[in-house]
Amino acid sequence: MKHCPTPLSLSPWISLLNCLICLLLVIIMDLTKNFPRSPYDMLVGIVMLPRTIDKCRATIAGTNGEYHYGCPMDAPVLKFLDVSKEEFMKKVKELKTDDAIEKLVNGKLAAKNKKDIAKFNNEMRHMKPNDESSRKWLESEKNRLGRNDYFTYFDNLDADEGRF
Repeated sequence: MKHCPTPLSLSPWISLLNCLICLLLVIIMDLTKNFPRSPYDMLVGIVMLPRTIDKCRATIAGTNGEYHYGCPMDAPVLKFLDVSKEEFMKKVKELKTDDAIEKLVNGKLAAKNKKDIAKFNNEMRHMKPNDESSRKWLESEKNRLGRNDYFTYFDNLDADEGRF
């Protein structure tokens, strides 16, 4: 019992456990078996960023399945952060954890104010088809899912992945 942590010394163990969980998420990002995070999830106050990171990690690992890193939903995030998909992938591979990526993104957001971030998030959350072929595609997705209660791409992703 000498080596068991006392309640007062649990904090370092909890921190270590959190780090190991983050590392495991990086190692096992397999989108052939799991879904990426919801587009509504945020990191550093930016919607879609955690999902983009998940797809990037899975692409690096060759386990992206049907998911495409750099797709039209990822592109506005990368543009807002003023980073190419190749540069972002290189950084995700190098930095490994969400905490490390968060520090990088904070640097990218230094020139943006809260109003810019809120505008970006709202535009992303409410993004919907703006042409006839895109509207038809979304309608076909809703029909496939047996749904008719949403109008945005974010809601479609969450509906398709069983979160909504």
